[in-house]
Amino acid sequence: MGIEALSRGARQVYFVESSPPAIKLIRQNLASLGVAAGFELLPLEAARALKKVETGGSPVDFVFLDPPYGMREEYARSLSRLASSSLLHRTSLVTAEHEKKFDPGGEFGILRRYRRLEQRDAALSFYRWEPRS
Repeated sequence: MGIEALSRGARQVYFVESSPPAIKLIRQNLASLGVAAGFELLPLEAARALKKVETGGSPVDFVFLDPPYGMREEYARSLSRLASSSLLHRTSLVTAEHEKKFDPGGEFGILRRYRRLEQRDAALSFYRWEPRS
């Protein structure tokens, strides 16, 4: 998703990955496509990466979460952290990919799910900023 975003004009993409083989693959893919700028690869767990990006000061427009399906608690942890961070603004969109049979939740602080799209064994939950009245 990040490489696609860069190809469509994203100014900055953060790749967050804690698996060394996956980090190597991301680097290889970026190099093979000649992508040398506009991204930062953060070899960290999601919570630490969110904190690092948040200290950078700039809100983000899009977030795509795709933790390993077996780490179900990571969805709530990451979505809750995002909802209480300064990374999101009123038009930010957050997408979480997950197993179709798993529901990560519909509400996390200011984040509300507005759409769920199922595709084969996977699903995408889409969230946006919707503070309570």
